Amino acid sequence: MSTTTVETSSAVTERPVAGAPRRRVRRRGEHGPVAALASHALLVVASLIAFFPVGWLVFLSLGPDKDDYLHPGQIWHTMTLDNYSFVLQHTSFFDWLKSTLIVVGGTTLIGVLIAATTGYAVSRMRFPGYRKFMWLLLLTQMFPIAVLIVPMYQIMSNLGLIDTYLGLVLINSTTIVPYCAWLLKGYFDTIPFEIDEAGRVDGLTPFGTFVRLILPLAKPGLAVAAFYAFLTAFGEVAFASTFMLSDDHYTFAVGLQSFVSEHDAQRNLMAATAVLIAIPVSAFFYLVQKNLVTGLTAGGTKG
Repeated sequence: MSTTTVETSSAVTERPVAGAPRRRVRRRGEHGPVAALASHALLVVASLIAFFPVGWLVFLSLGPDKDDYLHPGQIWHTMTLDNYSFVLQHTSFFDWLKSTLIVVGGTTLIGVLIAATTGYAVSRMRFPGYRKFMWLLLLTQMFPIAVLIVPMYQIMSNLGLIDTYLGLVLINSTTIVPYCAWLLKGYFDTIPFEIDEAGRVDGLTPFGTFVRLILPLAKPGLAVAAFYAFLTAFGEVAFASTFMLSDDHYTFAVGLQSFVSEHDAQRNLMAATAVLIAIPVSAFFYLVQKNLVTGLTAGGTKG
């Protein structure tokens, strides 16, 4: 009798009282107002930190004097676009642009093509020493550029490729192929082998399978490799300044150095040129950004 009474009373106490407000259960992943406010504040601060160097560069490019960076407060009253007009009209900016587009475009095309075929061969074919081959590619990245410049210069000189776009494209390709091959090999590992078998059943050669079936599925990985090749060739200075001897063959990275001499530095013109240089990089990033995140994450799921 006592047991029944205790069970009944506990059941009554657990039953919600009529008319009382029901307690809201927080779902998984749902944060309270304080946590949401803190996360948004953190994102705002991080965005400001990331945007500050870019905004500061644009701000300095509007100053008319080369020493305005020492007293940036005066720029507010003297803002002008004269730096941009001077760079476009009185420097070799468009020659640098042409050289940069040729070198970057050629490096991206040739480098990614070689890396894609290499990564696919190692991913699908089991030839003797295929594992050691990939490690050998990484071994080439251990040597500093200062050590490689002298033998490369001798080779390019014997081939007659000094001060030529083709020579710089081939040299830049040697620096991006190892990393891109590893990146694309990991991405090709995520593509099922059944697709290759289906291509053989349909009568395709291994190269036909690679071009018609595998490459369309590997667009995110190719986008990441192309973006890496683009940025590497775009910002490369050591090779470009060594193997390009003519002013009209300079790339943007080398052309920026012309604003700095032993006794003078035209930082306002350099800032304006840097802002103009950022435009093609931003345009290329916009074209590949849809596949960029997918390609960065997919290559690490297997292999």
